[in-house]
Amino acid sequence: MGVFDNLKDAAESLKDKASDLVDGHGDKVGEGLDKAGDFVDEKTGGKYGDKIDQGVDQAKSQLDNLDGQNDDIPDNQG
Repeated sequence: MGVFDNLKDAAESLKDKASDLVDGHGDKVGEGLDKAGDFVDEKTGGKYGDKIDQGVDQAKSQLDNLDGQNDDIPDNQG
């Protein structure tokens, strides 16, 4: 087993753990992303609010879709 096989296995393990976290605590993950986005928006004086919102929405979508279904993170939390 080579180095790349080990990295692939580690990445797959991380993906599985993230998917399990989102499956069990999607509402909390969504709230955390919203809070992080609000914090960054505040620190930048609202200058990049639209881009930050897009990034938060994209992060939610990607995390929610780890298991192939968009059913774990509720929409419009923030």
